[in-house]
Amino acid sequence: MNEELLQRPKKKYLLLITIRFRVYMEVGNIEKLALHEIWINEALNFTPWLEKNIELLGEAVGLQLSFIEREKKTGSFSLDLFAEDENHNKVIIENQLEKTDHDHLGKVITYMAGLDAKIAIWICGNARQEHINAVNWLNEKTLDDMSFYLVKVEGIKIGDSLPAPLLSVICAPSQYVKEMGKTKEEFTERHKFLLEFWRLLLDKIKGKTSLHANASPTINNWLSTSAGKSGLSYKYNIIKNGASVQFYIDRVKDSEAVNKQIFKFFESRKKEIEDTFGDDLSWYSVEGIRNCSIYWNKYDSGLGDKEKWDDLQDALINDMIRLEKAFKKHVEALNI
Repeated sequence: MNEELLQRPKKKYLLLITIRFRVYMEVGNIEKLALHEIWINEALNFTPWLEKNIELLGEAVGLQLSFIEREKKTGSFSLDLFAEDENHNKVIIENQLEKTDHDHLGKVITYMAGLDAKIAIWICGNARQEHINAVNWLNEKTLDDMSFYLVKVEGIKIGDSLPAPLLSVICAPSQYVKEMGKTKEEFTERHKFLLEFWRLLLDKIKGKTSLHANASPTINNWLSTSAGKSGLSYKYNIIKNGASVQFYIDRVKDSEAVNKQIFKFFESRKKEIEDTFGDDLSWYSVEGIRNCSIYWNKYDSGLGDKEKWDDLQDALINDMIRLEKAFKKHVEALNI
């Protein structure tokens, strides 16, 4: 009997240790990676990745960025990424996965002048103090409607996770500092809404259409899947006060001429496409903008009208089915 009593505390003690051990094991440590382990080449790997994930950079600096062009020519120089913000201000983005240098600082100023841009974002692997001082000086001395951002990019992972980017703002206009806290809260809330909206929509899709069947909920305001040929896709888009279903044309780098050619192919069949869809569609192709699209956006609610999500998702799915039906045979006939 005494021997049994002596064993009881030991059992409880061992159980306590086990529970604590399990809790501890669920917490991972952040491991920093060399940038070239993730993106071997800045021009061939990092810049294309940033083009496709430009909303992450926008979130970091508190702007809603839209990609326009990669390797934008300015005289004998080529800008890494050319974009615009939500107010259609021109944005130049210069990448440097190494420590900042005078050459890239000069390029930033050259691109700002050559493209008449209002916003410059200089991304670097490490920032020298003299360049931090220079960017802060530019924000203090240039016109009020001009903004310069210096952003540090790092590579991280936790345990065996995939590598992930960490973007940190080093320099920004003074107004940015005041607004950033509010902006981060808004982005976080919007991301939660987007994840929930796409999750519910994808659940509803099952059994109705195979389109987007392999898609996953995302923090992006669009959900895309291939239309079966390179550069062609079907996209759901959602914003605060509206939404759309879209047939999207973009073969990426140096593809504006081909994109316009593809657009004209479908435009030549416009009547048949719209007759099959059952309504007049919007046709978007603008000189100087690489991508083209044909879309339907006649909805009276958006991400901000959560009480209307159910009806909106039903309408989006039905219209996407109509859109695929309207384009399917023409996509198959395309030979470009």
